[in-house]
Amino acid sequence: MAELNGLPVAAEQLQALALTNYGHFTTLRVDDGRVRGFSLHLERLERDCRTLFGVDLDPARVRALVRRMVPDRGAAVIRVTVFDPAIDIGRPERAVDPQVLVVRRAAGTLSPPPLSVSSTRYVRDVPQVKGVGLFGALHQRRAARLGGFDDALFVTPDGLVSEGGTWNIGFHDGERVVWPEADCLPGITMRLLQGARDHRVAPVPLADVPSMRAAFATNAAVGVRAISRIDGTELPGDHPVLDSLRQAYAEVAAEPV
Repeated sequence: MAELNGLPVAAEQLQALALTNYGHFTTLRVDDGRVRGFSLHLERLERDCRTLFGVDLDPARVRALVRRMVPDRGAAVIRVTVFDPAIDIGRPERAVDPQVLVVRRAAGTLSPPPLSVSSTRYVRDVPQVKGVGLFGALHQRRAARLGGFDDALFVTPDGLVSEGGTWNIGFHDGERVVWPEADCLPGITMRLLQGARDHRVAPVPLADVPSMRAAFATNAAVGVRAISRIDGTELPGDHPVLDSLRQAYAEVAAEPV
């Protein structure tokens, strides 16, 4: 299901989004009409809209548009994309009337199997923004999968672990959770876990990964997912901290849409 500004969307209305890839989005999981960190998702949309379009986005309007797509019961994943259908590729500064596209799809399991990831030197464009231009990230994911891994793990030019293409990464160093300090998207699930668990934010050189006791990926669609291999380093997919993090995330109070 998809709606643009609360109305059924036609293919021609998505042409600018498909051809320019200029816009931003957030993805959230709805369970029985409630969303963990919904206010943070709205804050992200407001912040990124000012960054990309220089205008304010009405969070009450976005909430109303999302509410239209929320099922009465059960789980769903909803993506909210903000873009200007009138954008001119030669004059992008004139794109100042962003519209709201809301798409709903079925939700997957909150307990997917562990990931194996291959590190690659890559930094997303404007990494603090959840932008729609996924070419680079998907190209890195494709290369990793062709190499026998599930996904790619991005590393900065100076060798610091940053993020995955659609997820944040965290580690456990034997004492506490460590979130990498690097240019990356401040993920909603990561922020919720930071508020629920003792942690530290510090640079994580790729060379230090073998010393870590566990690693995990986080995003709104799956919550906490174990990472069982980073390049040639095997990590336990059943480390006790993983269940502890999942429990902490499950206990985060969800907000009504």
